[in-house]
Amino acid sequence: MRTPVIAGNWKMYKTLAESVDFVRELAPRLAPFTNVERVVCPTFVALAAVGAELKRTDHTDIHVGAQSVHWEAQGAFTSQISPTMLQGIAEYVIIGHSECRAYLGETDEQVNKKVKAALKHGLKPIVAVGESLQQNEAGETATFVGGQVRAALVDVSADEMANVIIAYEPIWAIGTGRSADGATANNIIGGTIRATLAELYGSDVAQSVRIQYGGSVKPDNMAEYMSQPDIDGALVGGASLKVNDFVALVEIAAREKGTQGA
Repeated sequence: MRTPVIAGNWKMYKTLAESVDFVRELAPRLAPFTNVERVVCPTFVALAAVGAELKRTDHTDIHVGAQSVHWEAQGAFTSQISPTMLQGIAEYVIIGHSECRAYLGETDEQVNKKVKAALKHGLKPIVAVGESLQQNEAGETATFVGGQVRAALVDVSADEMANVIIAYEPIWAIGTGRSADGATANNIIGGTIRATLAELYGSDVAQSVRIQYGGSVKPDNMAEYMSQPDIDGALVGGASLKVNDFVALVEIAAREKGTQGA
């Protein structure tokens, strides 16, 4: 059985102090749900402090992720953070989020370079893919999303896929209040993403890779997604910024996936 994973992408929210206070409150409430993997992804300035707080409160089973990474280990890349800088601070890193693609011009080629760099330096990529509303309405979702998956995983080996998570986040559902229904999301995740992985790596690898859904996920619709067989968790934005909502998401995942409790 694939272990469900709930990752909170805090985007450009929470100061360093707010981030530390948040995990201090969150961690004990997530303690019962050890069979759901829990990840918090604060801003770069709060990564080390959040990790230290989780260790201080003995909640080291809650993982820390970064929101992006550069593909070079060092260099003249003003404003960027390298994978070596994240070693010992973060375990996961989000790569290819639609906001990075849209606002920072991140390309499929750069996503692939970042994925390979993360894996090389012991980080676990959460690779985001997803189509625009125009592509969705034109019936281009399968072709586009499948293409993004292929591009992101060029020269990534089958063995390395054990450390890769894919997040299907339709662009039209991110921060809009709109969301794909559970059956539709499951069909794309199973019928397109997992099928693409099977073509690339074989069915065993395709069935072992965890694939999240993201895009206006909240406690009110979480059960609809977690009840789907091919959806293994969620990459969550707004709802991960509130302690009660984050706890509810994890609790629902544990219940729907049959992993409730320690």
